[in-house]
Amino acid sequence: MSTTEILNLGSLISVQRAAANAAATAGGTGDATAVTGVIIDRAALRWPQSAVFAIPFTTTLAAAATLSLVATIQDGDASNLSDAATFASFASAVVATGPAGGGTVTGVVEINVNLRGAKRYLRLNFTPDLSAANTDTAALSGVAVFGGFDRLPQ
Repeated sequence: MSTTEILNLGSLISVQRAAANAAATAGGTGDATAVTGVIIDRAALRWPQSAVFAIPFTTTLAAAATLSLVATIQDGDASNLSDAATFASFASAVVATGPAGGGTVTGVVEINVNLRGAKRYLRLNFTPDLSAANTDTAALSGVAVFGGFDRLPQ
């Protein structure tokens, strides 16, 4: 790898949308509800061997209230992922806690994945879970950053 390539990281990776924007209201719409991501074709990306699946979030939480998240990366050979199986996962964990007096918390959950052995199609699924009722909210999305290609992205 040349110094020029190291300084131009964008030439070595591909960033893909992995899930649509999702919203959750504690005890209501979207809370504890699975978000099904978009299907990503590794062949169209020139067979990346590694990825970081990221779930950026912004949440408004009451003091000590929490946002928890569980996520899975599925793989399969069928283009509609009718044969989906769990390839990697992020165990349920608290990813944000409301500050004293309540407030907004932002962050990103990253799932590093070695894709060697993964099938052609991938999908990120995640479920946000707010601990409080009625007032707390969260906005989330999903992105995937791929690297380690047989040939560099164009």
